[in-house]
Amino acid sequence: MALARSRRGERTVDYWPGFVDALATLVLGIIFLLSVFVVVQFFLSQEVTGKDTALQRLNVQIAELTELLAMERTGKTTLEETMAALRSSLATAESERDRLKSAADSANTQGRISTLTNELDAEKKLSGRALTQVELLNQQIAALRRQLAAIEDSLEASERKDRESQSRIAELGQRLNVALAQRVQELQRYRSEFFGRLRAILANRPDIRVVGDRFVFPSEVFFDAGAAVLRPEGRAELDKLASALLDLEKDIPAEIPWVLRVDGHTDVRPIASPQFPSNWALSAGRAISVVQYLISKGVPPQRLVAAGFGEFQPLDPAQNEEAYRRNRRIELKLTER
Repeated sequence: MALARSRRGERTVDYWPGFVDALATLVLGIIFLLSVFVVVQFFLSQEVTGKDTALQRLNVQIAELTELLAMERTGKTTLEETMAALRSSLATAESERDRLKSAADSANTQGRISTLTNELDAEKKLSGRALTQVELLNQQIAALRRQLAAIEDSLEASERKDRESQSRIAELGQRLNVALAQRVQELQRYRSEFFGRLRAILANRPDIRVVGDRFVFPSEVFFDAGAAVLRPEGRAELDKLASALLDLEKDIPAEIPWVLRVDGHTDVRPIASPQFPSNWALSAGRAISVVQYLISKGVPPQRLVAAGFGEFQPLDPAQNEEAYRRNRRIELKLTER
C-alpha cells in the first residue's frame, strides 16, 4: 500500500505555480495598459483644455462684440419706435384738430383746439429732436466708416512702401556686393603685384618666407635681442620695402582703402625690462619702429597699421630654440582698412 501511494504521488502534477505566474503576467499587462491609457488620457486632456481655453476667449470676444452691436441696434430701434409713435400721435392730433375745427361752435371747442394745437406743436418739437438725434447718429456712423477707410488706405500705402523699400534694399545690397567684389578683386591684383615686387627684391634672402598672404621676416633681420631699435641691416631691407610701396601707391586708385599691416611677434620666453614690461609691449614697440621708419621714407601714415601680438600667435608651438627663432618675427600684410 505504501508503494502504491508513492507511485500516485509521483504521477500528481502541481499546476498551481504556473497558474500564479500566468495570473501575475496578466495583471502586469493590464497595469501596463492602464498606465498607457492614463498617460494618453492626461495628454489628451491637456490638449483639449488648451483648445477649450482659446475657444472660451474667442466666445467671450464674440459675445462682447455681439452685445455692443445689439446695444447699437436697440438704441436705433428705440429711436425709430419713438419717431413712429410721435408720427402716429401727430397724425392723430391733426385728425382730432380737423374734426374739432369742423365741429367747433363754441368757445370751449376753440379752447380745446388751441390746447390740441399746442400739444401738436410740442410733439412736433419732440419729433424734431428725435430726428436730430437720429441724424447725428448717422453722421457719427458715417464718420467712423470714413476713418476706417482712411486707416485701411494708410495701411495699404504703408505695406506698398515697405515692399518697395525691401525691393530697393535688396537691389542696393546686390550692387554693394558687386562693388565690394570688384574692390576685393582690384586689391587682390595689387596685392599680387606687391608680392611679386617684394619677391624680386628679397630673392637673395632665403630666411624671409611667404606664409599665406604675408611676408615673414625674422626679428633678427631688424632688431637685437630684447630691443626695438632698428639695426642698419634692417633699415636697408625696409628701404627696399618703402620703395616698392611708393611705386605701388601710384598705381592703386585712391578710392581703394588699402593699408600695409605690420605685425610684431615674440617667442614665449618672458621679458621684463624698464622699457618693455612684457612680450606684448616688445612686439608692439617693434611694429611701431618699422612703421615709423617707413613713414620717414615717405610712405603715407594713413596707409600703415602697427599691431603687437606678443607670444600669443606662434608659428611653431614647440619649446626649443628653432621654434623660438621661427616665432620671433615681423609680418607684413597688404590688406583693406
